[in-house]
Amino acid sequence: MKQFSQISRSIQVFFRELSGVPETKAVSQRTLGIALGGGFARGMVHIGVLKVLEEAQIPIAAISGTSSGSIIAAGFCSGLSAAELAEVGCHLRFKDIARLTLDRGGFCSNDRLGAFLTRMCPCKDFSELRTPLVVVATELISGQPAIFRKGSICEAVRASCAYPGMFTPVEINGVLHVDGMLSYEVPTTPLKLKQMGIDCVMGVHLQSHWNQSGAPRHFFDVIGQCFAIAQTRMSLQWEKDADLLLRPNVDGFAFDDFARAPELIALGEESMRAMLPALKHKLGIVELKETPAKIAAAKVAKPAAVQTPA
Repeated sequence: MKQFSQISRSIQVFFRELSGVPETKAVSQRTLGIALGGGFARGMVHIGVLKVLEEAQIPIAAISGTSSGSIIAAGFCSGLSAAELAEVGCHLRFKDIARLTLDRGGFCSNDRLGAFLTRMCPCKDFSELRTPLVVVATELISGQPAIFRKGSICEAVRASCAYPGMFTPVEINGVLHVDGMLSYEVPTTPLKLKQMGIDCVMGVHLQSHWNQSGAPRHFFDVIGQCFAIAQTRMSLQWEKDADLLLRPNVDGFAFDDFARAPELIALGEESMRAMLPALKHKLGIVELKETPAKIAAAKVAKPAAVQTPA
C-alpha cells in the first residue's frame, strides 16, 4: 500500500517537471495544530480533512486526538498519507477493533484495536513519530484528563477509545482510563499548552445526536445520547481554545456506519475545502510559485567565485 502511494507521488512529480507547471509552496507565518474530536465511525471525516491539508501543502506542527480522532491522528503522525489512511478506513469494521467479553467493566474489550494499530502504524512509541502527537483519555477514578505525549502509542489510543459501558477501562501504569471525550470532546486545550509551541489551533468537531431515529435501538444508544447531552454542556473550555472550528454536518450517519467510510471521507474533504481560505488567512500563508526549471537551476547553480584583494 505504502509502495503504491510512493510510486503514485513519483509519477505526479515526473509529469509536473515535464510540463513545466509552476510548483506552489505554502509558507505559513504561524504554526498550526489540528485537534481531532471523537465520533466512532464518523471519525473517518478526519481523513478527508487531512487529505485537503496535505494537498494544499499546509504544514502541521502537531495533532491531538480524542477517541476515534486519536486513531486517525496516530496513523498520520506516524507518516501514513491521507490516501493510505483512506484505504485502511474503507475496510475497517467494528469487529476489527472490538471483542465481546464477560468483564464487569464493559461489554467489549478494545484489545483488537491495539493489534490493529500495531499493523497500521509504522511508529510504536511517541518518540518515533514524524509529527508530534497528543492523545487524550480520562482517568476513571479522579476524573482528570490524561494527556499522553510519550510511551506506547497503542496503549494511549486504546485508553482514549475506551467508551464507558461499551469498552472495558484500559490500565496504564496502574491507573484506569476511559474515553477522552469525557475530558475534551475536541482536544484543543492540550495544544494550547506553552510547551507545544502552537500559534493557531483548528478543531474538528463531529457534532451529532447519537441516535437520529427517535427511540433508542439498544442500550448503547441510551448511553450515547446521555454522553452527547453531557458533552454539549461541557464544551465551553475546548471551544474557547479553538482559533478555528470546523463542524462537518454528520447528521444522518450512525455511530457504527463504518461501511459508509467513503461518504464520510468525502464529507471531510468538502468541509475542509470550504474552510481553507479562512485557515490560510489565519495562518498568514503566502503561496510561492516556482517553475521546476527554476528550482532545478537553483539546485545546480554554482556559487560565484570569491575574489580576494591583491
